[in-house]
Amino acid sequence: MRAAELLATPLARRLGLLVLLLALGGVLVLLTEREPAPPGPVPQDEAGEPDYYLEQAELVRYDAEGFPHQRLSSPRLAHTPHDDVLRAQTPISHLYDDEGRHWIARGEQGTLADRRLTLSGDARLNAPDAGWQLSTQELHLDTRTQYAWSDTPARFEAPPQRTEAERFEAWLEDGRLQLEGRVRGHHPPAQE
Repeated sequence: MRAAELLATPLARRLGLLVLLLALGGVLVLLTEREPAPPGPVPQDEAGEPDYYLEQAELVRYDAEGFPHQRLSSPRLAHTPHDDVLRAQTPISHLYDDEGRHWIARGEQGTLADRRLTLSGDARLNAPDAGWQLSTQELHLDTRTQYAWSDTPARFEAPPQRTEAERFEAWLEDGRLQLEGRVRGHHPPAQE
């Protein structure tokens, strides 16, 4: 019998199929036995070593009716026990009120302590539905009362208008904003 005739037999086809299945099984075993990537290094800063940290975290707070009214997401959250502070990298916070209005607050770093969120480094408060944004270097937000403030220079933009001031206060649920200290604005005339 020649080699071509041997390969055409049912036994040879079954052996070939068996070898193929064993090879695929070996590949699957290698893929499933890989360990997950180890977590990044434990964050260290002047606040000390955390008692826990979360990666790719999203915290959600619900109102009395069970609807989400506050969200905080961050690639990394770390809690330090001695001061009971949650520290976040590049946090983004979404806030909602009873009337369905929505605000977004973000910064390069953030701390959450006793329901007070402090964002620093290019901190922004945005009302996407209303079309305005407030930028500052340090933004404080009381998550209980929806009151925001900053004692650092701030820029309020509602295109095409913009206003700058040395500090601001905002009462989000009331829809009020107060800019103080050397207030300067650019308010072009309305286009007809």
